[in-house]
Amino acid sequence: MRKLSILLPLAVLAACGSEQSGTITGENGEEATFTIDQNGETTEIRATGEDGEEVVINAGEGVKLPLGFSAYPGAKMVSNSTVTANDGGGSIVYMMTGDSPEKVKAFYRAQAEAAGISIQMETTTNGAHMIAGEGEGGKNFMMTATSKEDGTGVQLMVGQDSGG
Repeated sequence: MRKLSILLPLAVLAACGSEQSGTITGENGEEATFTIDQNGETTEIRATGEDGEEVVINAGEGVKLPLGFSAYPGAKMVSNSTVTANDGGGSIVYMMTGDSPEKVKAFYRAQAEAAGISIQMETTTNGAHMIAGEGEGGKNFMMTATSKEDGTGVQLMVGQDSGG
């Protein structure tokens, strides 16, 4: 959580097209140096804390999913971010598709199982289908597919702890 106190202001700076490098102070008084590199397809925010810990956030269409996961076929990418830190990292993706939540869930169940992730939680409530699980080496996964007026909204979170 300490990282978030520094990362959130950096994300705002990147969104505003603000200064491309500098120092920022988090809520807890810790300082971090940062650089923001926007190359059109992706934005990379790299922050290094006083303790030398580095966090890298990549966002945009060019970001790739880890652990053998892929975007849902034919889905429209709404947002896509990857965070890498000394203690692990992962991706958070939000996309829209015309397919049913059940079909999306089956697709991501197959990808999770192929990546060695055991589904440990499955629930359906108010039109939202969610599955989540963990695998060896600190792999973790969660997918929610929710019926919307204009299709199915899909949120995918895939990560791995550095111990893996």
